Amino acid sequence: MEKGKLGVIGGMGPQATLQFCQRILDHTAAGSDQEHLPMLILNDTQMPDRTAALFSGDVEPVCARLLADARVLEDWGAAAVAITCNTAHAFLPRLQGELRIPLVNMVTEAAAALKAQGCKRVGILATDGTLRVGLYHRALEAQGLQPLTPDAAAQREVMGIIYEEIKKGLPGSEERFRTAADSLKAQGCDRILLACTEMSTYKDWHGLDDFYVDAMDVLALRCIRLCGYPLRDM
Repeated sequence: MEKGKLGVIGGMGPQATLQFCQRILDHTAAGSDQEHLPMLILNDTQMPDRTAALFSGDVEPVCARLLADARVLEDWGAAAVAITCNTAHAFLPRLQGELRIPLVNMVTEAAAALKAQGCKRVGILATDGTLRVGLYHRALEAQGLQPLTPDAAAQREVMGIIYEEIKKGLPGSEERFRTAADSLKAQGCDRILLACTEMSTYKDWHGLDDFYVDAMDVLALRCIRLCGYPLRDM
């Protein structure tokens, strides 16, 4: 397989972008600098909020900026582009036809990984925007899996962790997280999907067991393979 560079549209949020790049390093079987996957990282911290755009219906500024960033990475020689924001994947259908290179879909890749693990009922920890447009609901149902979401009170805690804590550089409240996770466990989920990159950040800072499947981990593994690099045995 021919090796290529990975383009990364980051900044959503900045901490999650750093941790995605760390996952690429951790999962690549490399013994020297030259054996690592080259990355072109566009840390676009000025990207409009994706959830706000979906709720207001004013999606054009987000679409236009994502497309402009992807074209920059394409022009710089990226073989594929990853976006380190789950909610931004709501805009992928508008973007892919405008590019010559693939956008790696974290949502469909995560759903396929859960299917491969033998899951049946998957709890989703994500932004209101991701849940509202049914991103993971559609992807999981296409794999024959049942999506579950937190109750309204627990979902407010999820949004609090994301916007009031992680995006402000705080590690995230364990009590809030436990409330959200317990809401999903009470519904009988057999895995909980971390379907927001701030939730991925929470996992890194607090340590979570294999009951929690990290969509950003799945994205990193797929990007390494797609760009022709070997995976490290973990």
